[in-house]
Amino acid sequence: MHAYVYKSQLKPDTYVYLARRDDFSALPAPLSASLGPLVFVLDVTLDAERRLAQADPAKVRSELTERGFYLQVPPSVSSMMLRHYD
Repeated sequence: MHAYVYKSQLKPDTYVYLARRDDFSALPAPLSASLGPLVFVLDVTLDAERRLAQADPAKVRSELTERGFYLQVPPSVSSMMLRHYD
């Protein structure tokens, strides 16, 4: 599976993985607005051996298949979100 990675210009250390290059239609409008402009940074193959620095490749593949995108946020934001919903 291929993924196209974009960096948010408004949210530090926040990245969006897309299933199709430059196809932002899968992003919900409120999310897209909160991220601001997205800049292409990486084209990556997500095979079984691929490791990612900040994300689980299996989770990324699953989200790309189900939603068409995967949102990678900084660990501090992620843990805040988990605490909020516990």
